[in-house]
Amino acid sequence: MAGPEAAHGVTASSTRGIAPERKAEDMQAGLLIVAAAFLTSILSGIFGMAGGLVFMGILAWILPVATALALHGVIQFASNLWRVILHRAHVAWRVLLWFGIGAAASTGFFSLVLFTPTKFWVFLALGLMPILVWLPQKWLALDADNRWHALCGGFVSTGLALVSGVSGPVTDLLFIHTRLNRHQVVATKALMQAIGHASKILVYGTVLFSTSAREIIPQPVTAIAVFASMAGIMVGGYILDRISDAHFRASRRWIVTIIGATFLFQAVRIATG
Repeated sequence: MAGPEAAHGVTASSTRGIAPERKAEDMQAGLLIVAAAFLTSILSGIFGMAGGLVFMGILAWILPVATALALHGVIQFASNLWRVILHRAHVAWRVLLWFGIGAAASTGFFSLVLFTPTKFWVFLALGLMPILVWLPQKWLALDADNRWHALCGGFVSTGLALVSGVSGPVTDLLFIHTRLNRHQVVATKALMQAIGHASKILVYGTVLFSTSAREIIPQPVTAIAVFASMAGIMVGGYILDRISDAHFRASRRWIVTIIGATFLFQAVRIATG
């Protein structure tokens, strides 16, 4: 009598062949996540943005959306917190209180809303967000030192982080009319970003404890990716010390635009595929 595997068209020999193949795929995914965590953190360490966009896109490409959002939150929280520690002398603490209140309100709101974004919406949001860096500065006269700007910025940017995984270009708008130098911008924004990533952990974090998520992303992979992101931040900080403020501001606009165009193309592929 045929066994249950044969009844389903799967023999014992084919099952043995599938297991090593699945294990190899999971190993490749783990290596890609670790490498991406390191390389994209270098971008974040230099420009205070862009790295999170790229990393979220990679995770959304290879993982289910909720799992990608949760893992991105864990790794990027550690990465940004490490960036804050490295640049702690430059953090503008005065702007963070009202931003944090807005972020907390946003986390509370979205934790009550039953909404799980699809890959299409994630890539669409990742692709459209860089458009914000091209808006004329006079249209958005925002200043992080203004408590109402910081409060609303915390609410909106955290909401976008919960929907698309990132909010760097939105948070960046708070620094359009700031007098902070490049080190202060990177340090202060890193703490703002850490707050946004913490909100993703609160809302989506339990997904990482599911059996399916642990099979794809073993805890050692997550731990190694966290340390890889910290190493990338240190490399990025080394490069940051060697570029000018003018080059810093001009380069990141074009970098996020190219990244955004790539993600828009992916969103179109998903919609038409």
